[in-house]
Amino acid sequence: MARTGAAGGPRGAAGGAGDTAVVRAARRPAVRLPPLVPFGGTLEPDGDYDGLEFREVDLAGQDGAGARFLDCALTGCALDGTALPHARLLDSVLTGIRGVGTGLAEATLRDVELVDARLGGTQLHGAVLERVLVRGGKFDCPNLRGARLRDVVFEGCVLVEPDFAGARLERVEFVDCTVKGADFGGAALSDVDLRRVAVLDIARGVDQLAGAVISPVQLMDLAPRLAAELGLRVMD
Repeated sequence: MARTGAAGGPRGAAGGAGDTAVVRAARRPAVRLPPLVPFGGTLEPDGDYDGLEFREVDLAGQDGAGARFLDCALTGCALDGTALPHARLLDSVLTGIRGVGTGLAEATLRDVELVDARLGGTQLHGAVLERVLVRGGKFDCPNLRGARLRDVVFEGCVLVEPDFAGARLERVEFVDCTVKGADFGGAALSDVDLRRVAVLDIARGVDQLAGAVISPVQLMDLAPRLAAELGLRVMD
């Protein structure tokens, strides 16, 4: 595993000697919710939820496949085993949600704020995340295989064994995060800023980091793993 510590650096610098290219910053969501109506009932497949407040609702095991959530707030909800494949979460705020095995495969999250969540084994493979802010919380083994992330910010959160294999990441920032056992195998990266990661531990796919931006200190930490991936032998 390659482990690196936090390192700073000018926000616009690409990190290489003599390289003045600008790193394109992620565009953050600006969610402004209207007055909300309390939700009552259960989720339904292909349901349409507009302007609703889900406050401390137990949604465990419910089926909301293909549902649309627009201008909604989910606060303190339980999502253990909740089935939301192909769901669309738009212009919404999710705060303090928790759950294991939440199914969001091939879902769309656009203009979403996810704050202080505690999720394990979340299935997001093939999902599309655009203008998403993930702030605080802990995520164990999130499956983002083949997902598309554009304008996504991970800020102050803990990601344990995140699986980005085969994913496409464009304008993605990791700020003051702990990232352990990440898999970037087969991923495609563009303007992915890793310079402000507090702890960076890459289990697989160091050779797929082309398009990412790291600090000089991180480069030194990653050098042995990069050399191994390239088949280089370093000898006196």
